[in-house]
Amino acid sequence: MLREYKDRIFSISSNAEFDELALWAFQYQYQNVEVYSQFVNALGIDPTKVISLNAVPFLPIEFFRSHRVLDRNAPSASLEFHSSGSTSDTRSQHWVADPELYERSFIECFKRYIGPPEECIILALLPSYLERPNSSLVYMVTELIRLSHQPLAGFFSDPDPVFLGNLHSAIKSGTKTLVIGVSFALLDWANTNPISIPQVQIMETGGMKGRAKELTREELHSTLQRAFSVRGILSEYGMTELLSQGYSLGKGVFQTPPWMRVVFRDPLNPMQTGVNSGGINVIDLANIHSCCFVSTQDLGEKNPDGFVVAGRFDNADVRGCNLLIHHQSP
Repeated sequence: MLREYKDRIFSISSNAEFDELALWAFQYQYQNVEVYSQFVNALGIDPTKVISLNAVPFLPIEFFRSHRVLDRNAPSASLEFHSSGSTSDTRSQHWVADPELYERSFIECFKRYIGPPEECIILALLPSYLERPNSSLVYMVTELIRLSHQPLAGFFSDPDPVFLGNLHSAIKSGTKTLVIGVSFALLDWANTNPISIPQVQIMETGGMKGRAKELTREELHSTLQRAFSVRGILSEYGMTELLSQGYSLGKGVFQTPPWMRVVFRDPLNPMQTGVNSGGINVIDLANIHSCCFVSTQDLGEKNPDGFVVAGRFDNADVRGCNLLIHHQSP
């Protein structure tokens, strides 16, 4: 069933099919992911009585800092990712037992929202991340660049002459050009060397701790739009603890692929989901060898076209990937 599950999640065509696979994932992970089964038991939940997604508990994301969240059937994970850092000395760790499943997930996500990698020149402005061999973001972008087969594509620590030369050559080629950058790097570029590049798509993947004063996403995007003369800024919503991503094609409204769903929990009652705003819970069916049901410390709200990230809980560590988004009440 596990092999069939991995194929089926990428062809989900209805909410009912998603619910069916998610409930199967819950039972599988209760039986095979020790920390998750202990968490479910501690809540006093009888897994045999969990027959709807409303009854499925979400594992607090903090467990990835203190426990090995891994399927007992895959004890030797071939990939190990670490979060970019927080106010805590302990970073999240995510062991990935099936790299092919992870790659299929992020490639299909990218194709769905951005386009086939081979039709795109990707310039990655990711300082600091490049020094970290356990970055899931670097792993993802490396594979997308490899699949693009574009000689102008690559990683850059800053918008130096080589970066700018490749950027201008990419524009001249007429091929779709995407600059993927962490927020602080894009902001530094915008403030020090603004340039009119309306043909280029710019995607921010969040910021890094301690690099700039806090900005709302709207402020960040407005600054970047003015500096680069682009209509809008793309965004990625992903994290070390997940294997799938949400994408915003503008205005900070994120969409998720059919195998990923965002729901909201009541800030005062974490077990109550189905509300229109509050804490963000993520169901990522690609995360079958870890935990598909993750309770994040992000705040958000429903939008007719997807969801919006509003900020962070007051008592949450400032996540490196979200520093440039300030807290707003849901």
